[in-house]
Amino acid sequence: MVKQKTIQNEITLKGVGLHTGKEVTMTFKPAPVNNGFTFVRVDLEGSPIIEADANYVVNTQRGTNLEKNAVKIQTSEHVLAACVGCDIDNLIIELNASEPPIMDGSSKYFVEALETAGVVEQDAERNVYVVKEVISYTDESTGSEILVMPCDTYQVTAMVDFGTKVLGTQNANLKCVSDFKKEIANARTFSFLHELETLLENGLIKGGDLNNAIVYVDKEISPSTMENLRVAFGKDKISVKPNGILDNLTLHYPNEAARHKLLDVVGDLALIGTRIQGKVIANKPGHFVNTQFAKKLSKIIKIEQRNQVPTYDLHQEPLMDIHKIMAMLPHRPPFLLIDKIFELSDKHVVGLKNVTMNEPFFIGHFPDAPVMPGVLIVEAMAQTGGILVLSTVPDPENYLTYFMKIDNVKFKHKVLPGDTLIFKCDLISPIRRGICHMQANAYANGKLVAEAELMAQIAKKN
Repeated sequence: MVKQKTIQNEITLKGVGLHTGKEVTMTFKPAPVNNGFTFVRVDLEGSPIIEADANYVVNTQRGTNLEKNAVKIQTSEHVLAACVGCDIDNLIIELNASEPPIMDGSSKYFVEALETAGVVEQDAERNVYVVKEVISYTDESTGSEILVMPCDTYQVTAMVDFGTKVLGTQNANLKCVSDFKKEIANARTFSFLHELETLLENGLIKGGDLNNAIVYVDKEISPSTMENLRVAFGKDKISVKPNGILDNLTLHYPNEAARHKLLDVVGDLALIGTRIQGKVIANKPGHFVNTQFAKKLSKIIKIEQRNQVPTYDLHQEPLMDIHKIMAMLPHRPPFLLIDKIFELSDKHVVGLKNVTMNEPFFIGHFPDAPVMPGVLIVEAMAQTGGILVLSTVPDPENYLTYFMKIDNVKFKHKVLPGDTLIFKCDLISPIRRGICHMQANAYANGKLVAEAELMAQIAKKN
């Protein structure tokens, strides 16, 4: 069981946005469990939050750009790659502009900052999606393809081929996340000369210079173009090295371009919102195909999690029968809505109810087409959770449970006479002062029939 991680102390970096050219202050802050990665625009009224979620991707031109309620985050991928590379699960990223600082065009300085802040474990288990079959996405227009296949760890392979002699075909591999800092983090972003000319003409890369982007010269440079580049980058002189890149930079690796593309894949796939156990293979990756794949995989994961029905042996000896349940809960028939408890720990509980035609509510709901009322399914889940919270006190018979809040209630399928309901309640946060905050799910006939986020408190009688 791997614990979730965040940072111990907050830390601030300052720099320039690549495309905006604006001075940017970015602060990494510790985040609570299950927070994930969230960007906060502290320069805007109310400090709006934009979650690192693939569904918020609105543009992938020259970076992965997010937008939520008209609030934007540009070029998120290098920061998110650093978060994953440092094995962090939860982080708050405060920005006073729309774009993180470009630094040297890699994730190096972000990784160093996060390590300086200190990575610490949290009191919650990390959620990992285990890949069981090949899942892929192909961009027919470019031939780019990305897939994930079963593997014991999270691995990434990137293969690039831009059809140019200066760059050629390159591959890069990340066999273990712990290798990210040493093998991938300092791989810098790159551009081809023909792209650079277009970007300059359109007023982009205002914060770019020859120290934060590798420029591959894939065409003859005219004297006028050379002069424009010299002026744009504020240099006395610009020339092309024998290896086909503009001067002022020395490659860290012969395959630095492939390593940076792999870095982008890691950052873009962080938008899935769940750690992956599987091997990712990306052929000619780019932000569009990366984020489309992230959206597809995120949707698959959510559907599987929603429909994942726990299996229990309903014929086994229950942990608590109806007599033990009544000894703990104050409820009594006809309002006692659970029959058995199969599992009980300090963080979860599993209960059962057999739904029969002689339930009193079927007399009026609906006599000719009996359906168990949704509010009673929620109540049954709450009673199951009551077992969990009451098990924390030595004299549960002297306590009552009261609802405090019900959120995110959803009913998926009808519950009919003859169905067997299984309730599973998991703590969202530790029980404090008798307050229980839990995620509750109800299953029947191999399907999720209802879910809700419940909060209840126990209080002594009288």
